[in-house]
Amino acid sequence: MLLKLSDVQLRFAGNTVLHDVNFGVAESALTSLIGPNGAGKTSLFNCITGFYKPQGGSVVFDGHELLRLKPHRVTKLGIARTFQNLRLFREMTVLENVMAGMHCRTHAGAFAAVFRTPGQRREEAEIRAEAEDCLRFVGILDEKDRIATTLAYGHQRRVEIARALATRPKLMLLDEPAAGLNSGEKDELIGLIRRIRDERGVAVLLIEHDMGLVMKVSERITVLDHGRLIAEGTADEVRRDPKVIEAYLGQEEGEAAL
Repeated sequence: MLLKLSDVQLRFAGNTVLHDVNFGVAESALTSLIGPNGAGKTSLFNCITGFYKPQGGSVVFDGHELLRLKPHRVTKLGIARTFQNLRLFREMTVLENVMAGMHCRTHAGAFAAVFRTPGQRREEAEIRAEAEDCLRFVGILDEKDRIATTLAYGHQRRVEIARALATRPKLMLLDEPAAGLNSGEKDELIGLIRRIRDERGVAVLLIEHDMGLVMKVSERITVLDHGRLIAEGTADEVRRDPKVIEAYLGQEEGEAAL
């Protein structure tokens, strides 16, 4: 397993958000984490990426325990993420947003930046070239000089994915990347997620409410309900699990949704 969570417990003000959660993500796998609103999915992402500190359990990534690490250290180890709500730098261009993602891989310090040393200029050129490659990969290189927040919503989502790719991850966490997209954009997103794995060798862990998308793209699915893992398996196994059907609005509506 590239990522392995063992007995993860998270509490806020006496309320338990995650109850002894155990699951993992294999190398180069396409995995989805699903569940009703309030199930604890984003909280679990925040535990993995260092934004929340669980009260118990362990989170091991590529042989490293993550629970005592700050978010930037987690990123440097090889975990990138996008967010449920877009978090782009509002006054920066598309290219500058993606270049910012490579900060964790840079070496030139403040002195080199101020005096524009040859090493700093060389590194900046390499960062620019790699950021352009990430934008080419997600299909929006021609918009690199536009202010990121002026792009169509679906393309802003792609900027976030390109910025995550620029960190050179081994695992990418996507938090509801299909939110706000139309059906055509969702189909394109499915293709992009597969290419991230197939062409870049990056494992993907996806939170998503669009069950059609989840069932098409996922090799394995983990289901949370009220902070507890209630099912895990392939798409066919999960869609037929009685506990999953019950968690999704009841038997008849759940069967329709899945």
